[in-house]
Amino acid sequence: MINATDELGAEQLLALYRVMVLIRRTEERLARAHQMGLVPGPCHTYVGEEAIATGVCANLREDDVVFSTHRGHGHALAKGVSPRAVAAELFGKATGCSQGRGGSMHLFAPEIGLMGTSGIVGPSILQGAGAGYSFKLLGSDQVSVAFFGDGAVSNGAFHEGLNLAAIWDLPVVFVCEDNMYATEVAFRDATRVQDVAGRASVSYDMASVRVDGNDVMAVYQAAEEAVSRARAGQGPSLIDCKTYRTRPHAEGMRDGGYRTAEEMESWKARDPIAAHAAWLIDKGRASAAELEAIEAEIKATVDDAIEFARSSPFPEPATAADYIFSRGA
Repeated sequence: MINATDELGAEQLLALYRVMVLIRRTEERLARAHQMGLVPGPCHTYVGEEAIATGVCANLREDDVVFSTHRGHGHALAKGVSPRAVAAELFGKATGCSQGRGGSMHLFAPEIGLMGTSGIVGPSILQGAGAGYSFKLLGSDQVSVAFFGDGAVSNGAFHEGLNLAAIWDLPVVFVCEDNMYATEVAFRDATRVQDVAGRASVSYDMASVRVDGNDVMAVYQAAEEAVSRARAGQGPSLIDCKTYRTRPHAEGMRDGGYRTAEEMESWKARDPIAAHAAWLIDKGRASAAELEAIEAEIKATVDDAIEFARSSPFPEPATAADYIFSRGA
């Protein structure tokens, strides 16, 4: 059930739907491209979790910054990276957002506040705190957002980042995307305390809330409060989003064996895009025709992105040493 308020107009509500659909359709095409051998290296999709990136990033300005994870395509698209730039990067092409040097897990677009995705577990938490510290020193009202999964909660970076942000009242929003599994290890088997919001509240006296991560309006509202608090100099927050990835941890890996078919089907029935679409129609905020038009628009956009990625050139071999930091002799 979507707990919506009347504060958002039809245009904003449809924008949330559009971003979720853009993420889903882009990821589906990238998964297919990986199966075709067009994507070198791993490919971790965001299918099933679209409401989180969408709801959070809808509250951010272009100069606010985001630090992401190995499952970062959705964050990149929600922050404003074009589907062309994302697809080309996964294809290893020079037109990608990291000029073909990063691939699926290393997407960068600092000009719009995407400060990087990373295959390492937990660094986004420390990076988010560091950016928040910079903003506080500069006297800026910018906000830093750190996305991370449930697996990172058992990492030392979680304690260090949240503790520092709390004692210095840094403008950071920590977003835990609890999809119940760290690769194939169940969160319930990795910790005695699965209440991530409770950890933030009790251990660090930090404003925190647990929300349905498949409810884009619930995520939006929680993020709106957290971002406003950070921008006003009132310190950090943590949003604990319960969600589920409906594809494998990475393309080519198994779906089952560590989770049941019944569990997967029950979460597919809670699809965030279908839920928001049903709510929009039920409340008279959009028509089925409008949603179909958005689907058609997104399909054309994603088709174009994949074709752009396929036809773009690979980086020139002579540029292999470019953009590498080294100290002179």
